[in-house]
Amino acid sequence: MSLVALGLNHNTAPVEIRERASFSPEKLPDSLRELKSIEGVTEAAIVSTCNRTEIYCGMEDDAVAQVIAWLHTHFHADPDSFSPYLFRHDDQYAVQHLLRVCSGLDSLVLGEPQILGQIKQAYQTASQNGALGRELSQLFEHAFSVAKLVRTNTRIGSNPVSVAFAAVSLARQIFGDLSGKTALMIGAGETIELVSRHLYSSGIGNMIIANRTLARAEAIGAEYKARAVRIADIPDVLAESDIVIASTAAPLPILGKGAVEAALKKRRHEPMFMVDIAVPRDIEHQVSELDDVFLYTVDDLQNVIDENRKSRQEAADQAEEMILTQVEQFMRKLRAMNAMNTIKQYRQNAAGIQQELLQKSMRELERGMPAEQVLQRFAHSMTNKLLHTPSARLREAGEEGRLDIIEAANTLFGLDKDQ
Repeated sequence: MSLVALGLNHNTAPVEIRERASFSPEKLPDSLRELKSIEGVTEAAIVSTCNRTEIYCGMEDDAVAQVIAWLHTHFHADPDSFSPYLFRHDDQYAVQHLLRVCSGLDSLVLGEPQILGQIKQAYQTASQNGALGRELSQLFEHAFSVAKLVRTNTRIGSNPVSVAFAAVSLARQIFGDLSGKTALMIGAGETIELVSRHLYSSGIGNMIIANRTLARAEAIGAEYKARAVRIADIPDVLAESDIVIASTAAPLPILGKGAVEAALKKRRHEPMFMVDIAVPRDIEHQVSELDDVFLYTVDDLQNVIDENRKSRQEAADQAEEMILTQVEQFMRKLRAMNAMNTIKQYRQNAAGIQQELLQKSMRELERGMPAEQVLQRFAHSMTNKLLHTPSARLREAGEEGRLDIIEAANTLFGLDKDQ
């Protein structure tokens, strides 16, 4: 049996393909049962996120084609629709892939931590639905330990590498605790949504989202408990805003120096932190001349991001070395587990022979046979029965010239090859 990682992700497939091959959470238990019912598949887990659909299986080699065929059938796709975009990793390469994914080394944003939670959820779902066996369970548990090891011993996740994350990180640096602060987001695009998510996760006290289309602002506001207003209403809420982050597609600045001056007077010159992510700018450059205003542009943030990306890449190089070591450790453990199956079976066979001969010896003693004779017969029979099959196999190996088997026997039984 082999461990196999099979699927497609942002490295191998465009978004329109990934969308078609995405498993919905509510149907995942049924999908796991279907997958595990394929002949040759003994255990399975499915990871499905916006950037990847990956199947991890313990399976016979000839089952891979059937799993690929099932994937196409499951998504009502033509037989070869996904094939050009699929990757396949076997055994130690499957192990290495999962360890890299859990550690954030295979993510669109290097080192991002969200993927680990998604993998843990996939593992839990597979476990709850009886899809995992011993080897995959051991693999996922090992992957989680390695991800923790990587994050503890490298700086791969310590520095922001997205504009949204960098903006919120700067806000935390300036204000420290954000629970008593109010943030005003201008715009309602993807960047503002990400900023809202990061601020919400950071425990921001209040959020306001201003947008030309109120419905869009309300949609984001509902998810992150933010108040929605129109852009025309910004002067009414600016004075209560400690943090202002702007990202619209407007051709001219939305927030001018005069409006900010008026807000500062109402705030009694309590400091304001502003980030203008837009190009062209949403906040007039002259605002930076005002006392008590910390204004950053997208270029300022980009410098932070570039430095942090370089730092993360250095950490990623360290992590890759750690993962190679951990892959070898896991494969040794897996090989030992396979050997334990053989040892267990051999011991069970020996115990069966022992019980059979013991019962025979007890009957002989009951019939009055001398104990010394019974013990000699028991020892002789036990030795013959234990050595019969290995001796026969070694004779066959000698006749067939299988020196490799004879060498293995010398090692296995600790024999002196020179005698």
